[in-house]
Amino acid sequence: MKQSDLNAVNAIRILSADMVQKAKSGHPGMPLGAAPAAFELWARHMNHNPADPKWINRDRFVLSGGHASAMLYSLLHLFGYGLETEDLMQFRQAGSRTPGHPEYGVTPGVDASTGPLGAGMAMAVGMAMAEEHLAAVFNKAGFPVFDHYTFALGGDGCMMEGISSEAFSLAGTLKLSKLIILYDSNRISIEGSTDLAFTENVGERMSAFGFQVIDVADGNDLGAIGEAIEEAKADTTRPSFIIVHTEIGYGCPEKQGKASAHGEPLGEENVAALRKNLGWEYDEPFRVPEETVNYVKGFGTRGAAAQSAWNEMLERYFDSYPQMKEEWDRFFNTDYEQLLSEDSAYWSVTEKEQATRVAGSVYLNKLKDKMPSLMGGSADLGPSNKSVMTDAGDFSSENYAGRNIHFGVRELAMGGIANGLYLHGGIRPYVSTFFVFSDYLKPMARLAAIMEIPVTYVMTHDSIGVGEDGPTHQPIEQLAAFRAMPGISVIRPADTAETAAAWYAASTSKNKPTMLVLSRQNLPCIGGNAKAALKGAYILKDSIKDTPDAIIIASGSEVGLAVEARRLLKLKDIDVRVVSMPSWDLFEAQDEEYKQSVLPSEIKARVAVEAAAPLGWEKYVGDNGKIIGMTAFGASAPAKILFEERGFTAENVAGAVEDLM
Repeated sequence: MKQSDLNAVNAIRILSADMVQKAKSGHPGMPLGAAPAAFELWARHMNHNPADPKWINRDRFVLSGGHASAMLYSLLHLFGYGLETEDLMQFRQAGSRTPGHPEYGVTPGVDASTGPLGAGMAMAVGMAMAEEHLAAVFNKAGFPVFDHYTFALGGDGCMMEGISSEAFSLAGTLKLSKLIILYDSNRISIEGSTDLAFTENVGERMSAFGFQVIDVADGNDLGAIGEAIEEAKADTTRPSFIIVHTEIGYGCPEKQGKASAHGEPLGEENVAALRKNLGWEYDEPFRVPEETVNYVKGFGTRGAAAQSAWNEMLERYFDSYPQMKEEWDRFFNTDYEQLLSEDSAYWSVTEKEQATRVAGSVYLNKLKDKMPSLMGGSADLGPSNKSVMTDAGDFSSENYAGRNIHFGVRELAMGGIANGLYLHGGIRPYVSTFFVFSDYLKPMARLAAIMEIPVTYVMTHDSIGVGEDGPTHQPIEQLAAFRAMPGISVIRPADTAETAAAWYAASTSKNKPTMLVLSRQNLPCIGGNAKAALKGAYILKDSIKDTPDAIIIASGSEVGLAVEARRLLKLKDIDVRVVSMPSWDLFEAQDEEYKQSVLPSEIKARVAVEAAAPLGWEKYVGDNGKIIGMTAFGASAPAKILFEERGFTAENVAGAVEDLM
């Protein structure tokens, strides 16, 4: 290793150790061991422009082992992404641009929020899929508009988590040859040697998935690491997996190769020993010699030149193919909120009784023709979820232009891949499964909410209306769980009109994911108001008197029960308002005047009805109200029988109102 490269690698190591030490918190072990691989990749093999971190054709880098964030911040600082020394000194402090784990949208150059191990691997797979799809749509002979790689770096923990296996299995099937994974194999986990719980042959597993596997014996050998990366790029039929053998805590005499190097500061004496052992001349924390700073920043000019050449090519491409400029604008520059709000054909509603999953399919396919960036699929449940776009083709190794993705039975990876599809840019992803299996993808939906990215989740079979499949397939607590999650919009429509509103809200959201919770069973047309449903709750059937005797609030399939209960109560001269409430979060976003107009505080007699856990409805019914919900799991029986047995009948709802009266 030449001295200038060694100085750059050691700068990454020292800065990382200094950050953790100053914060008295963090993970120095992986940065010390993996710094050579990270530097070699960023300096000589990754196409990126520090002056424009959002360049659409840049190579992507995902630090799946997000605990090594100090290393990533050192890279961003040295390569010129705008992170200053003061930012490094604020590592893990409130309001800083250097949080404990990388956060998308907080730090320039961070392509994904990582931390939950393995999640970054799934997001990298999604990014690689997006690149292949956009290349298939846009590239022409002599115009490689989309032509870049996706790199991910992770360690033993990433490989232990099941999400990585799910994602890599699909990546191998899809032959994503521009996906390159670097595996920092240091054989240490928090509890000690990985032999305690992880003795498999990782390389053979990856080979079985369909990856090219390359082994680098010495993680300090920049030449060998570089050769491995170029070998990976040369394989145009398989994704690649590079095993880089390293030592955790490299260079720290008391910590090297030990579990104690992983997740705690090295200590002042050990940091001093690290400096001495690496031959670092400067005792002052965060000091890097100017010649090293200039040397590393010099690599950034290569990326700037590459982007400039790409920009010129793009202009020539648009001149040669003006129709593709129109398509580009449809993908990247269209205001779909305005386009859809003015489209009367989109808002047309059938009065036919149908399941909201069927209605969802109708509006998905309406959107498909208007939004070419819409891309997604199901966890092997497309025919049941009704989540297939007609005449849009299947995304596969033979047809990357296809828009329907077959994720296989891989809900967790599906959620992570969807995040990656969006994070890449140019793709508006949706994914689908049964609502009860949302538990499998919940961690990735949580990441989407944290990153404020508008992924759409189509969750069907939303209640005990699933029927004969029994309690394992009947969601009970899932609505409450997702409503409790900050930053995600949960919408449970009651009919076709409300489903149109739900898909509109999802497809026009700019900064939050949306979950559509749809029924398996047919539902009556209740005369829902699509535009009013966008406010989260609205008066579906009002009282005759100015002030109703009571209010019934419901969502989804139970709104029809509320309407029928109102009819029964009317026969007894009890005047009731029915409020359809498809979305709590959309309702809470309205002003107080609107909320009071729907749920006047003076009306204390309120009944909420929903075939799900009652948790949270107390806010809307108050101390004097009643909640008809699910306080136990369902059972295997026809849906009609289950609804009757669990009290979801118009008679029971009407009786609850009478009890309050």
